[in-house]
Amino acid sequence: MTTTAHSNEARSARRRALVTGASTGIGAAFAERLARDHYDLVIVARSRDRLDILAERLRKARHVHVEVLPADLTRPADLRRVEEHVVHDRHLELLVNNAGFGTVGSFAELDADKEEEEIRLNVLALVRLTRAALPGMIARGQGGIINVSSLSGFQPGPYTATYGATKAFVNSFTEALCEELRGTGVKVQALCPGFTRTEFQQRAGLDVSTIPSFAWMSPEVVVDASLAALERDQVICVPGLGNRLLATLGSTSPRRIAGRILGAVMKRTGSR
Repeated sequence: MTTTAHSNEARSARRRALVTGASTGIGAAFAERLARDHYDLVIVARSRDRLDILAERLRKARHVHVEVLPADLTRPADLRRVEEHVVHDRHLELLVNNAGFGTVGSFAELDADKEEEEIRLNVLALVRLTRAALPGMIARGQGGIINVSSLSGFQPGPYTATYGATKAFVNSFTEALCEELRGTGVKVQALCPGFTRTEFQQRAGLDVSTIPSFAWMSPEVVVDASLAALERDQVICVPGLGNRLLATLGSTSPRRIAGRILGAVMKRTGSR
């Protein structure tokens, strides 16, 4: 067998991860960390330019195979194309459903089409890609799926009503799957970060100037916490002690009171 054939065989046998929303923020941090851990990668996002830059950097720095898969997961045709890729990947060991976005403002005044797009990305794409990945992982007796949720999933979210509801869905969905997958060798996790230094807040139109610096985490710290929790079979991962306290408070406080407090905060941070 030639050296090239040996190389191709070795590469095809390596574990692989697919990360959506990989061009920036938490998704890019997942790609960086997984490349460091010697995963070959499939990286998915709308921006091909950003994906190409990231892929080239990881190939040079980490000597891993990186496939670029540009797709807008709110579009049915693009979503189906990524689904097919997942279904036929016999070496997919980890799926990171990170793609998502939020909207801010009074729900009665928000654009209905944008709200639907948010649900399509945060919920529908996540569900369909999870469904695409699970049969192969179960058959192989190993694998993991990380669904990137949010601290917002633990309580009602006035002025981010759709976003909070999508993340509550992700938490419930992931916890239910955890029980279904018990004994299969496949792990699932809902990753619920708080304020993380990404482009998310700017895209959502949030004024975060009043948020104290200690409340923020870096994407890299969030990713490290997630992967460590996945190793421990921890289904809900809330990085950071302060965030875990907030999650507990949000889960145990009367929902109407929690919603009122959050609504008052969002009135100050929302730009609309």
